[in-house]
Amino acid sequence: MTQVTDTELDVGDDVVLLTVPADGGYLGVLRTATAGLAARLHFALDEIEDLRIAVDEACAMLLAIATRNAELECRFAVTDDALTVEVTVATVRGARLPSESSFAWKVLTALTTSAAAEANGRHATIRLLTRRTEF
Repeated sequence: MTQVTDTELDVGDDVVLLTVPADGGYLGVLRTATAGLAARLHFALDEIEDLRIAVDEACAMLLAIATRNAELECRFAVTDDALTVEVTVATVRGARLPSESSFAWKVLTALTTSAAAEANGRHATIRLLTRRTEF
């Protein structure tokens, strides 16, 4: 497992990169990192839990199409009012993500501000954006 923190990609953003084996046993690490970063942004407890579930669902979608011995690369970008989580994995030949009308995508879009995916035949990426609710 490799961790690199505070890499400057965009001015004003904190970026955390976390890589774990593409194995369900390591998803707890990503859920914990997600919760910690969302708490840093002062997200409400419900928002933190929703984001944890969304990250778990996105990772489950990617694990289903990952190559053997692949790694999940997770990039967290923290801004003043939002957390973007981008998860990428090497995919098996011909792999396809579930359609945007699938239940899995309904979960992602219900739990986050926005969700998007891309696959190029060698890698697949799911990007989740959650903005903090202002009170």
